[in-house]
Amino acid sequence: MARTPLVAGNWKMHKTTREAAALVEALKPLVAPAHGVDIVLCPPFTALQEVGRLVAGTALELGAQNMHWEPRGPFTGEVAAPMLWELGCTYVILGHSERRAHFGETDEMVRRKVAAAFANELIPILCVGETLEERDAGRTEAVVARQLRAAVEGIGPDEAAALVVAYEPVWAIGTGRPATGQEGNRMAGLIRGWLAEWFGDAAAQTRVLYGGSLTPDNAAEFFTQPEVDGGLVGGASLEAESFARIVLAAVPAL
Repeated sequence: MARTPLVAGNWKMHKTTREAAALVEALKPLVAPAHGVDIVLCPPFTALQEVGRLVAGTALELGAQNMHWEPRGPFTGEVAAPMLWELGCTYVILGHSERRAHFGETDEMVRRKVAAAFANELIPILCVGETLEERDAGRTEAVVARQLRAAVEGIGPDEAAALVVAYEPVWAIGTGRPATGQEGNRMAGLIRGWLAEWFGDAAAQTRVLYGGSLTPDNAAEFFTQPEVDGGLVGGASLEAESFARIVLAAVPAL
């Protein structure tokens, strides 16, 4: 069964609610021809409700950038999965390298979040990837395998099939220095291979994305790779035309 390409825009800490609404309205006609691609917008928490309202009834889907693993409780400043689900989110980004680096997220915390997402009918976009130091030390495969294995511990084959994994080499995020399409394909293949060892045939349905300095100019290099099923887009998702060009690059060839 062919995997449906997915392109997600991670707006990070950008866009007020008004700015987010303007971006969505500009984006909708530009991506209307992108048949056969799942398109996910991940605005800041403050803009989720408005973006959700604007994408309702369209092909665009709503995602959050993070969440807590508990459904409620004394966790000041955090947001729970049921809150995201009620706003219309279908996806949530988990384990992003910026969360790991700046906010101390551990593999165990990511594991809890993945489990909580599935328990609340949210699809995790699980981020894995190595730093430049880890890559230069020849530890890329070991680091990514560790992050992946820790995150999926405790889920079953059905969840593994629904899971989205984003391979984001940390050294490529926001640096303008992307990996090559060949390297993205190699890592995506390794990720799916590891999942197959743990979950069997279900791994054939897991979508693996590339992220890290993904632009309209290099998107096709990654999206034409057989193991890469789309992209997690950062900076280039903040402008309607550039994000639309990336989305259109993911449209399956007839």
